[in-house]
Amino acid sequence: MIRAGRRRAPGRGKRTAALVSLPVLPLAWFVALQEHPPWMPAAYLGYLLVVIVIPGTMFWRRLTGGVGWLSADVILGTAFGLAVEALLYPLGMVFKMPFAALLMPALAFGMWRALPRRTLPERPTPWWSMAGMMVAVGVAAAWFVRVGSQLVPLDGPDALRPNSDTPHNLALAGEITHHFPPKVPYADGGWLTSHWAAYDHIASTHWITSIPLDVLTHRMAPFAWILLTVLGAAAVGMLLTGRAVAAPIAAGLVVAGGDLVAWPWAVSDRVFADGPFSLGGLTNPPQAFSTVLLLPLIAVTTVLLRRRAGTTRAELFRLFVAAGVLVAALALTKATTLPVYATGLAVAWIYLTVRRGRLNLRALVLGIGVAAAYTLTFFFVLRGAASSVRFDPGATFESLADRMGGGSAVTVIAVVVVVGWAMPVIGALLIKRRVARDPMVVFLLAGFVAAVLGASLLADRGDTQLFFVRTGFVFGVLLATWGLGSLERRQYWIAGIAGAIGVAAIYWGRHQTPRTCTSNDCFGQGLAVALVIAVLGIGVFGLVLRGSRRTWAVIAVAVLVGTTVSPTVASVRRFANPPLTSYESIAPGGIEAARFIRRNSGSNDRIATNIHCHQARASHCGTGSYWIAGYAERRVLVQGWAYQARVDDTYPAGVQGPYWNQDELRLNDEVFSNPSRQLIETLRTTYGVQWLLLDERVSAPPKNLDKLTELRFQLGTVRVYQIYPPPPENPFPTRTPTPGTPSSPSSTPTSQTTGFPTGTQSPGETQPTQPSPTGPLPTTGTFPTTPIPTQSTTTPGPTSP
Repeated sequence: MIRAGRRRAPGRGKRTAALVSLPVLPLAWFVALQEHPPWMPAAYLGYLLVVIVIPGTMFWRRLTGGVGWLSADVILGTAFGLAVEALLYPLGMVFKMPFAALLMPALAFGMWRALPRRTLPERPTPWWSMAGMMVAVGVAAAWFVRVGSQLVPLDGPDALRPNSDTPHNLALAGEITHHFPPKVPYADGGWLTSHWAAYDHIASTHWITSIPLDVLTHRMAPFAWILLTVLGAAAVGMLLTGRAVAAPIAAGLVVAGGDLVAWPWAVSDRVFADGPFSLGGLTNPPQAFSTVLLLPLIAVTTVLLRRRAGTTRAELFRLFVAAGVLVAALALTKATTLPVYATGLAVAWIYLTVRRGRLNLRALVLGIGVAAAYTLTFFFVLRGAASSVRFDPGATFESLADRMGGGSAVTVIAVVVVVGWAMPVIGALLIKRRVARDPMVVFLLAGFVAAVLGASLLADRGDTQLFFVRTGFVFGVLLATWGLGSLERRQYWIAGIAGAIGVAAIYWGRHQTPRTCTSNDCFGQGLAVALVIAVLGIGVFGLVLRGSRRTWAVIAVAVLVGTTVSPTVASVRRFANPPLTSYESIAPGGIEAARFIRRNSGSNDRIATNIHCHQARASHCGTGSYWIAGYAERRVLVQGWAYQARVDDTYPAGVQGPYWNQDELRLNDEVFSNPSRQLIETLRTTYGVQWLLLDERVSAPPKNLDKLTELRFQLGTVRVYQIYPPPPENPFPTRTPTPGTPSSPSSTPTSQTTGFPTGTQSPGETQPTQPSPTGPLPTTGTFPTTPIPTQSTTTPGPTSP
């Protein structure tokens, strides 16, 4: 008994030591979100724990059997829970049940009891491995405080100067919150032909926690997804290598690693950084969410392709179910993720089929599932919308050259960028030969190459092909982790010193470039300086050690991987200022006006506005204005229409072409220039418009508009009017006396005849409104007034908290 107790004590000690570092995670969460009231991060954390983490882990362990580490199962299970939520929320919205995610704990408990248990051998995560992951979490939190939380201002004057992406994300989040299936909220209300699953989590969290949508969209959800990417890469690294040392390596590479293209001449463009810490990862929720979902899918693929011993048919079926859930969620999230995954899967299938001399059914079933999900998404979500991505080799690098001021060094730029993208793959050279035959090595390498080729050979107006590389970033991190995680224990100090040499080389090259590079044609100069220093460092360090071939390989790979450890640190210095416009793309007082409409309207109310351009009174109208739909969480008849695939696929002139329905646009604009009772009634009855939002910077308010409608709100340059039905011709009809009933010469109108309810409205409460038979009420002032209940012409949907 004493001996048995002594054997268990070290395990308990290691587990306790590992758990000691876990408080870093909630501490980092609250520190990174310190600008918000404490109840908001606490509410989100509670929702994540109760609705996502615990049920998701139960789903994951029952379906997959676990990966061998409880910590990895919790991380991957959390991501799997987000995938289940992304599929469950729209089903709930179809039946007007926006709180459907609350069913997940019950569903998970039912699955836990229904499916048979399979106890797999598990290993405790060493304390140093857990501590290494928590260090990466702390760095991510520090980066978010310094940079990530500053990129999208939520309050103050800077909040009026965002680019078009920020309000567009908020508009889609508002649409998913109140309507399903979703339509374009900022133009015409046509069917939304873009991926929307990332906004399911934002909308579900908003319903259950009451956290404002803008805080969720621009702060909490992005930061949560960054942390899950860091921890998810660590969990998958442990699964691939079978070693706990891979966890801190993968987490560290996600935080600090990247590519070689974040030079002083490129950092200012912000398009180049391709990891989760780039501007594209923060301002594009689908990209960030797809990375989170991709990691557990890679884990399931690993278990399937490696053919775990003793797997029964029932267990194999459950593995395919888990993969199917993740594939379906990914198909609804981002268009550039599944193609990269599918390419890696196809090459791995060919490799396994040729190697074993028979058809590999597991990879084939996965491939058929991916193809089916992509096809169904194309026809039922994108509704057959033609993609604007075209085959145009080299156009990516020409576009990057134009962004950097032009020049004739397109070839040099292409070489520098591609070498920078491919640098993390160098880590795969350290994978031992007997392990290199693993199908997952082929899978990751093929997926990474496909990502680089996709970004190099394809082109799009908005450079969306670069998102292929952002998806491939995870593949490169996992390959480098696999190589570095294959080292012997005594080789890690060598790799550490060699990595420091690479970091010094890249920083010296960056430091020298601004001093000596004075033209647009010396883009490769800094890279050349860094590589020369790296080669010298490899030679000197190798000669000092006089090691074996393996030692020389460790030094060379670690130095080259070290040259990529820079984008995060560089962005802390150069991304501190928000990428704002020089003008107020949101009208002064516009955010408050939109929120006023949200508080005093039904979810099916529609707004008409005279705002269409991103910059008011600009010589060139950029029709990328979406902020009204975002902050009001209501559909707008016509505001902006710059995104071709998100409005209508019949545009002949591209994303900046004229609006497809000129009659509708003319009717919308005429109400702000020459309104009439007939025109306003047409907007109300035919298009369902109940609110008018006018920006005085665009046009002055017509003199008779406040006589035909009611001015409900005025602040800054914005006025908000509410449209009421016209009064009846005879509001008090003469009643014919009924025989035997005493007639009354007059009657007193009640709430039923006047149209006003007798109850009161709670502050901030959204109620359906009822018509006023006497026409528009007089406006007593130009300040925000008490909300007057009116009856919407449409059936109100569920009211957002």
